[in-house]
Amino acid sequence: MDIQAHDTAPAAGSGPGSGGAGRTGRPRRIRRRAVRALAVLVVLAALLVLAGRFLALPALGDLFGTRTHDRTGPAVLKSLRDMSRFEGAAGDYQVVVDLEHDAPFLPDAVRGTRTLYVGAGSVSAYVELGGLDERAVSVDEDRSEAVLRLPHAALGAPALDPARSYAVSKQRGLLDRLGDLFSGNPAGEQAVQKVAVERIGTAARDSGLTQRAEKNTTLMLEGLLRSLGFERVSVTYR
Repeated sequence: MDIQAHDTAPAAGSGPGSGGAGRTGRPRRIRRRAVRALAVLVVLAALLVLAGRFLALPALGDLFGTRTHDRTGPAVLKSLRDMSRFEGAAGDYQVVVDLEHDAPFLPDAVRGTRTLYVGAGSVSAYVELGGLDERAVSVDEDRSEAVLRLPHAALGAPALDPARSYAVSKQRGLLDRLGDLFSGNPAGEQAVQKVAVERIGTAARDSGLTQRAEKNTTLMLEGLLRSLGFERVSVTYR
């Protein structure tokens, strides 16, 4: 009886070696897909943050915004000062600051800022009375006439009112916007506030505020001394 030989070699891919390789390659493909999915999610999250910052979409708002927790302690008294000045006048001022910073070799869309800011503040004018000596006041023998020699009025420091000051618009380049993402208080805000304070101080000097303070101080002293019995009161400023 003839016995025919049959090819019993295993088919390609059906042996133990090939099966192990298939099982090893499958987890690698799964890991690659997971990494790609995670990268896509990170990119989408970054795009949402940038869209909320740059475009200020009203429907989305600031999806990744932060909450404010005020844990500030009470103010501590450091010193007390006795005031010896008479505040004769005060003025309220408002200025519109248009401040622009740009880079010489970069377009404004890449690097540069422009801020339109409305600054409101007040300045007081006062006459210093604390440093007067006996030569500053002269009284005649019958106490009917008094002559006062006072220093000229001076201006106080301009005080910016945050409740009435605000930024109308802010234009920032791409690099400046990215920098603001990591800065809670951009330097541009401090720059426009400084300019606003300087302009308010200049306006106070040019508006005759010190002359008005001297006039009001004279009226106050004349009324005070006449109530004390003096018939003639003369106030001069040196």
